[in-house]
Amino acid sequence: MNKPEYTKILKGLIELPFQVGKNLLADYLRGNYKNSSISRNRLDNLPGFESMTWDKNKIILEIERLIQNNLIELVQSTYNPNIKLLSITIRGQNEIAKPTLQKTNLTIAETNINDNDKQLFKQYSKFLNRYNDEQKKAIISSAKNILCIAGAGAGKTTVLTKRIEFLIRYQKVAPEKILAITFTRKARETMQKRLQHLNIAGVNIHTFNSFCETILRKYESRIYAKKMRVINYSDKILALNMAVTSIGLDIDTILNEYFTTQQKQFKTRSQLINSFMSDCFAVIDYLKISEQEERDWVQDVSMKEKTNAERIYRIIKFLKKHMETQGLRDYTDQILDAVKFFKQYTSSIPEYSHILVDEYQDVNALQVRLLKLLNSPNMFVVGDPRQSIFGWRGSDINFILKFDKDFGETETIHLKKNYRSMQKIVRFMNLAIKNMELPDLDAHLQNNAQIHIKGFPNEDAEREFIIQELEKTTELDNTFILARTNKSLMELSQNLKAKKIDHTIRTDESRGRTNDKPKGVTLATVHAIKGLEAKKILIMAANEGNFPSRASDHPAIELIKQTNYNREEEERRLFYVAISRAREELVITHTKKASYYITDDMKKLIQQTTLEENTLSEELQSWRNIISNEMHIPPYIIMSNNTLSEIANTKPINAEELSKISGIGPEKLVKYGKQILDIVKEFGK
Repeated sequence: MNKPEYTKILKGLIELPFQVGKNLLADYLRGNYKNSSISRNRLDNLPGFESMTWDKNKIILEIERLIQNNLIELVQSTYNPNIKLLSITIRGQNEIAKPTLQKTNLTIAETNINDNDKQLFKQYSKFLNRYNDEQKKAIISSAKNILCIAGAGAGKTTVLTKRIEFLIRYQKVAPEKILAITFTRKARETMQKRLQHLNIAGVNIHTFNSFCETILRKYESRIYAKKMRVINYSDKILALNMAVTSIGLDIDTILNEYFTTQQKQFKTRSQLINSFMSDCFAVIDYLKISEQEERDWVQDVSMKEKTNAERIYRIIKFLKKHMETQGLRDYTDQILDAVKFFKQYTSSIPEYSHILVDEYQDVNALQVRLLKLLNSPNMFVVGDPRQSIFGWRGSDINFILKFDKDFGETETIHLKKNYRSMQKIVRFMNLAIKNMELPDLDAHLQNNAQIHIKGFPNEDAEREFIIQELEKTTELDNTFILARTNKSLMELSQNLKAKKIDHTIRTDESRGRTNDKPKGVTLATVHAIKGLEAKKILIMAANEGNFPSRASDHPAIELIKQTNYNREEEERRLFYVAISRAREELVITHTKKASYYITDDMKKLIQQTTLEENTLSEELQSWRNIISNEMHIPPYIIMSNNTLSEIANTKPINAEELSKISGIGPEKLVKYGKQILDIVKEFGK
C-alpha cells in the first residue's frame, strides 16, 4: 500500500522550514550534499531528505507537472520580490491527506487447467477446436463468478460471444435470461452482428446507458413526475448560452480566460465552445459519479484558478437547474435514476441468470452499484487492468483488481496469448508494464517486428521525419500516428496538409462518433484509439512532459479532481495502450529527453535493430544537434565533424583515451566527456 511517488515532493515542501526553488527541493529529495544549503541549514535531519531515487531532471519535470495541475504554485519570495518560489496549494495539502493508495497489481496464480477441464475440452472438442486452453476454460467454465483477465489482442470479444453461444446451445439457457453489457455502441453493434452470424437471437445486449434508458422508459410514470428525455447536443448549446448570460458574461471572455494560448492554437471558435461545453457537463457527471455534488470544490483551488473555478461553478449550477426544469437527463442520470428506482422497487428488478460485462477495467462505482442490484447468480466479467486509462473520468482500476470483494468467490482466468502483434512488440509491451506484476503475454505471431526509437533536436525535425516515414509507407490507411495531446496532432496536421498527405484526425471528443473508414493515415490521441489496431504505429512526442502528461486539454476536470487514483501509473498504462495497437511495426519519436517510461530493458530489446540502422558517427551527430539546439549555438562550436569522426573510429573507452583525440580539450572533456563515453559504450555492447 503506497502513495504515489509525487506526494514525496508535496511533503518535502511542507517539511522545509523556508521557501525554496525547484533546484533546492530536488537536491533535498535526492540527498545531494553538493548543494551547500543542505548542510548549512541542516536539512539532512528532516524526514524527506534523500527520500527519492529519481534523477534531478525527472524530479524537476514532476514539480512542473504539479504546478500545471495546481498542487504547487509559484509565489513571490518574501525576501526578494523579483524571485518566484514554490508553495504547496490547498489542493496539494488535500492530496497528501488522502488515504493510502492500493498497489495496482494483481498477484494471482496462473490459470488452473485441471483434468476435469481437459475432459470437458475433449467433450466439446468440435465446438472449441479453434481456441487455446485458457480461452476454452473461459468459454465453458461452470464457476458462478468469473474474472477473465484478457491481455491486448487476446480475443476477448470472441471469447465473450462464444461463451454466450455455449450457454444457449449447450447449457440451454434462455437467450432472454442473458444480459451482455459493453461500454460503447460500436462494441454493442459488433457483438450483435457476431451473434446474428451464429443465428442467435433474443440476447439482451446493451451499453450501461442503453440498459438504464430502457428501464426508465418502461417505468417512466413511476420514476418521474413529468415527461423526461435524454439531453442532446442542441439542448446543451442552448443551455450553455443561457448559463453564460445568467452570470453576466459573454462566451468569448470565458473562452479567452479558460484556455491557454497553446490550447486555443489550431482550434476554431466553435471547437473551443464545444470543448468548454463538454468540460462543463463532464464536471457535472464527475461530481454525480463520485457523490460529491454537495462539495464546494471552489474552496480547494489556488488563487490563480479562482476566476475560472467560480465561473464554472455558477455555470454548472445553472445547467443542473435548467435540466431539471426542462425535463432533461444525461447519461449519468440514466444510471443514477435506474439505481434509485431499483432500490425503491426491488420487485421491478429484471432477473438474469447470466450477466456478462466487457471492458470491466473501465467501470465506475455507480456502474458496479447497478450490477450488484441486478444480483445475477452468474457473473462473467472480462477486461485488462493494463489498459485501465479512464481514472480521470471516474473509472476505478480497483474494481477489476478486487472483483471478488464485490461478488464473492471468483475463478480467475488469464488470456495471455496475443494474436495481434508480432513477437518483439509483445515483448516490448511486457517490459512497458512490468511493474504491474501481471503474467506476461505470449506472442502467437513469431515473426520479428520492427521497433525504432528516434530522438530529434526539435519538433520541426521530428515532424519532418514523420513525413518522410509516411511518404515511404505504402499502406497509409493501415497506419496510426498517436500522440498524448490534441495539440501535437493539430500541429502535425498542418504539415501533412502542406504536403497533401491524406489523413483523418480522431481526438478524445470525436471518439466513437463515426464508423466511416478513415481516409489515409489516422492521427489520434491514445484515449481515442483504444480498442483499434494498425499494421504500423508511430507514437510521436514521447517526451518527459507528455508521458506522463503535465498538462490537460480539459482544465475544468483538473480543477475538481480529488480522486484517489495513481495518475502516474495510469499514464504509464496509457503508454502501454499506445504500444499495444501495433501489429508489425512500432516507431517512437521524441525531442530532447525521452519519456522515462521507455526503460533500459526496453532499449536493450531493440538495441540490435537500432545499431543496424545508425552508425556511431550518426548517433554522435544526433547528440551534437540536440546540445546545439538546447544551447542555441552552431553545432561546430560544440565539436567539429573531424573530432566526431575520430571518436567514431577510435571508440575511446575512458576519459584518458578520449582526451587524446584532437579537439577534445580539458573543458570539453569535463563538459561532454561522460555523455560521449556513454554513447560509445552503448554502441560497443
